Amino acid sequence: MKKLRSLIVGVDSGDVVLFEDFEDGGEMWTGRGQRERRRRIKFSEKYLSEPTVQLSISLWDMDAGSVLRADVAAEAVTEKGFDMVFRTWGDTRVARARIAWTAFGELEDSDAWDVG
Repeated sequence: MKKLRSLIVGVDSGDVVLFEDFEDGGEMWTGRGQRERRRRIKFSEKYLSEPTVQLSISLWDMDAGSVLRADVAAEAVTEKGFDMVFRTWGDTRVARARIAWTAFGELEDSDAWDVG
């Protein structure tokens, strides 16, 4: 469990189209096997420490002719941002994916005094 020490908690969020591979025949739509897309997301403000980041698929456009396989993760999380990662494998064909994200964490309190 993450315990927040600050009186100021920041919640940042977004909704990002990660890829649209059906338009240009990209590898998520035409490829097979292990495939991955990632994008660096920057927070609107710097957190005091690494925040908790939650991801969810807000849109997926997939071919119904194969098994639907997807793994979505937040990796390399820092106070300033994280890598949004989408993976698939096998014969899954993904035309496009949009990922919603939310980050929760401590923000600097300008009224707090550091007397140490």
